[in-house]
Amino acid sequence: MTEPFLEGKAALVTAGSRRLGAAIATALAARGADVAVNFHKSSEVAEALVESLSGGGAHVAVRGDVGTAEGTRRLVADAGRALGGRTIQVLVNNCGPFAMTPFAEMAEEEWDRIWDTNVKAAFVASQELAPEMRAAGWGRIINVSAGSAYLRNHSIYTLAKASLQTLTESLAIELGPEITVNAITPGQIAESADVIAEFDHDFVGRAIEHTPLGRLVTRAEVAAIAAELCGPLFSGVTGATIPIDGGWHLPRF
Repeated sequence: MTEPFLEGKAALVTAGSRRLGAAIATALAARGADVAVNFHKSSEVAEALVESLSGGGAHVAVRGDVGTAEGTRRLVADAGRALGGRTIQVLVNNCGPFAMTPFAEMAEEEWDRIWDTNVKAAFVASQELAPEMRAAGWGRIINVSAGSAYLRNHSIYTLAKASLQTLTESLAIELGPEITVNAITPGQIAESADVIAEFDHDFVGRAIEHTPLGRLVTRAEVAAIAAELCGPLFSGVTGATIPIDGGWHLPRF
């Protein structure tokens, strides 16, 4: 039985309608949160997810584009209104498109898209919600990094996800004691193997071979840790980045 330690709390998950975002939204709802599921285009998918969320909460689907600062601010405001004007006390900065175009070939527009959506959006959303969380006396911010942060051949995505970890540490210092800020760093997720294969066809095989556990992690495993970071077990943890990758990131010679 999952402990409903988020009962009475409102949460926002960016890019929450599909894949890992949907799994995190599901995990937060199972722990009692009322969840605002952000989507950009897939309204039917988001609405279906909201209908499926447990807990009997006032879950909502909220359209928004975090590719710009203005869009991120609008999303935060719209999510708060959709949740009945309540304070959002749990923020999961999950949105983060992938790219591995070599820097020497990268268009400035691609740099801006990846950087703004992965990093700037997390900064803006956190900045917007921090005053409310502080006023309420309690807040949790979870930033979703990625195993690519430990690589040096995933281009702008590496830079963005590594920077997100540094942003996590800086925000933890600034926003305590009322707010904890932590990051999770999933390795390659089993259910998303087909996505990375579009960029690197044998990446999954190499990843499994290099992972001490001998398998890929699942969305449910990653989502559970993201949700538990909002609970009493992690009340003394802030500024941490938690790799969830079966040991894949550990350096070897």
